Amino acid sequence: MPLVGFLVDEIKPLIDGHKGTDYVFRTVSGDAIHDHNWRTLVWTKAVAGAGLDELGITPHKLRHTAASMAIAAGADVKLVQRMLGHKDATETLNTYGHLWPDRLDEVTTALEKARSKALSKSKKNAHDEQIMTTDVT
Repeated sequence: MPLVGFLVDEIKPLIDGHKGTDYVFRTVSGDAIHDHNWRTLVWTKAVAGAGLDELGITPHKLRHTAASMAIAAGADVKLVQRMLGHKDATETLNTYGHLWPDRLDEVTTALEKARSKALSKSKKNAHDEQIMTTDVT
């Protein structure tokens, strides 16, 4: 999972002195956090403390927000798939496909430019061949 730069300083103290296989977020004894306990003991209190409890923010909604923001920032489907841990890109596209911009105009413009470039190159090569043939005869 990519980690944005502004979180590095916040997370670094959690991993200093720990093995790479340790959980980043763990219980006092170093075990995995159980979702229900964590939501009750940490999440709910943090959301209320931030004055956001009325919004109904959940970890799952934050996950959707992260995916949406990544897509808006230009992430392609494979990147979002990896970021979210989806088994395949179909799941990612079925869930978030509507968020990718329609780029048909951009693609058709690029195709037209590529065609024009290829044609002008072809005409130049034909012209150069004609000059060479004329010079030889």
